[in-house]
Amino acid sequence: MATSDAPLEIGHVALTVRDLDAVAAFYQRALGLDPLSQDGEIVRLGTGDRTLLELRRDPAARVSSPREAGLFHTAFLLPARADLGRWLAHAAESGLRLQGASDHLVSEAVYLADPEGNGIEVYVDRPRAEWPMSAGGLQMASDPMDHAGVLAAAGGSRWAGIPEGSVVGHVHLQVGALDAAEGFYGETLGMALTVRYRGANFFGAGGYHHHVGTNIWNSRGAGRRAPGTAGLAEVVLRADPAELAAIAVRAGVVPDGPVALQDPWGTAITVEAK
Repeated sequence: MATSDAPLEIGHVALTVRDLDAVAAFYQRALGLDPLSQDGEIVRLGTGDRTLLELRRDPAARVSSPREAGLFHTAFLLPARADLGRWLAHAAESGLRLQGASDHLVSEAVYLADPEGNGIEVYVDRPRAEWPMSAGGLQMASDPMDHAGVLAAAGGSRWAGIPEGSVVGHVHLQVGALDAAEGFYGETLGMALTVRYRGANFFGAGGYHHHVGTNIWNSRGAGRRAPGTAGLAEVVLRADPAELAAIAVRAGVVPDGPVALQDPWGTAITVEAK
C-alpha cells in the first residue's frame, strides 16, 4: 500500500541546522533530493513539486544530546526495491558512511546520518499482502538485510536521484516515556498502535505499518527539548479533511485550518489538509 492511501500521512520534516549549505548539499548528493525553493534562511528539498525536507538555518543552535527527546530518523520511502538497489550501489560508489541495514519483515531499510547527526532511513516496503501477521497483530523485526538481493533488484541500472513518488514514509522519534507518547500519537492524533517492540511503539493510520515510531532506547526520562536546539524542528502531517477535523476536536482546538500541536517533549507537530 502507499502511505497516501491512509487518512493521515507524513507531509515533510523540518530540521534546524547549524550549517545550512553543508547539510543541504549532503541531502542533494547523498539522496538526490532536488532543491525546490529557498527563502532566506530556509531551504526546501524534495521531488517533483513535493517538499520532503525543510532545512532551517540557525548557526547559534545548541547541539542536541543523543539522550534528549527528538529525532531518531527521517525515513525516506522509495517506490520499489529496484530503487533501493540503485541507491545502495550509489551509496557504495559515493563513499557514504552507512550505519546499518535491516530486514523489518514489512520493509527493507538502510541507515545513515547527515553531517549534523540527524538520522536517516532509506527504505522500501514489501507488498502489504506479505506483511506477517499473528494472533497478536502485525509482526516486525530487525533481521539482517539481503544486500545481494537488494543490489540485484536494480538489474544493473544506475541511481539518477530520488525517484518521483518517493515520500517521507515515517518519522521515528526519541521520547521520554512510551505511555505519554501513546497518549499523544495514539489518542490525540488517532493513530493505531500497530506494533509494540522492545522499548519502542509504532503507530500507523489506515492500516500502514507505521507513520510514527517512538522509542526510549537512549532517551528514557527525557524532558522537554530546550528552545534553540539543533535537530528536529517540526513534523508536518497531511490529513483527509474529516481526519483533520477529528484531530482538532480531540486536541480541543478550533478546526479552521492547519492544527498546530506539540507532543509532550515540545516537538512541533502540524496537521494540515491533504
